[in-house]
Amino acid sequence: MTKQTQGIHHITAIVGHPQENTDFYAGVLGLRLVKKTVNFDDPGTYHLYFGDEKGKPGTIITFFPWPNAYQGKIGDGQVGVTSYVVPKGALAFWENRLEKFEIAYTKTERFGEQYLQFDDVHGLHLEIVEREAGETNTWTFGDVTPEVAIKGFGGATLYSKTPGATAELLEQMGLEKVGEEGDYVRYKAAGDIGNIIDIKLTTSGKSQMGVGTVHHIAWRASDDQDQLDWSEYVDGLGYGVTRVQDRNYFNAIYFREHGEILFEIATDPPGFAVDETQETMGEKLMLPAQYEQHRSKIENHVLPFEVRVLD
Repeated sequence: MTKQTQGIHHITAIVGHPQENTDFYAGVLGLRLVKKTVNFDDPGTYHLYFGDEKGKPGTIITFFPWPNAYQGKIGDGQVGVTSYVVPKGALAFWENRLEKFEIAYTKTERFGEQYLQFDDVHGLHLEIVEREAGETNTWTFGDVTPEVAIKGFGGATLYSKTPGATAELLEQMGLEKVGEEGDYVRYKAAGDIGNIIDIKLTTSGKSQMGVGTVHHIAWRASDDQDQLDWSEYVDGLGYGVTRVQDRNYFNAIYFREHGEILFEIATDPPGFAVDETQETMGEKLMLPAQYEQHRSKIENHVLPFEVRVLD
């Protein structure tokens, strides 16, 4: 049996204050807050999801905000850089926008593409690249209109403790090696967004989980049966895979690859409109059934924040 993922489903990171997090990803980057819920394994912590207007797989970055927590260190065994893709011709808009909000950035080139590289408010490494592929994001927020809006993930750069083993696994997951340049080897998945994965071939130093680091990267499974097939397949490759975990908006399985990056495989359905309408997604704190009885306690514990237009 061989398997092939379409690419990234979502990326989850640890950040600081939820208002600072929301101001950056909604206010500056123009993404939509598509779900406000809690960490199902730690209901005293928010779990915030930002993406395109519909919250499609391949567009979703999610956060566990830990106000006043220790700062992490990006290094081996993590997603080092998260890439966002914008329409062709939009890079100048984003350069001006980063300058407007006094966000330091550098312009670099990799595999013939121009990138704007910068950090978010809590230290996560991000970059923006132009590409033709990917659906237009129809969401408008502040000065960010569909003509320039982030379409979703361009991909990610993996910092692996054993780059060769991580590369072998990507090939076993159906990604194709498409190039090698300097410090990086590039792989491409079958989807049109979240499909370009670079592996850094040299060490990035010891990592430490904390604020400003990626917790895990999730890959797409088309449905529950496809995910069960993935579980069997990954287990057969010698990785210890968790049982299926119900995350309300997708089902998830997890395993740590040999480069020590935590991988998840998540189902595309049912999506983020399963417990509220698409029009009202992100407006209310949504809780899984097991925590609904504790709503008052949870709402009194988590910090209030709002989605604000900063333009």
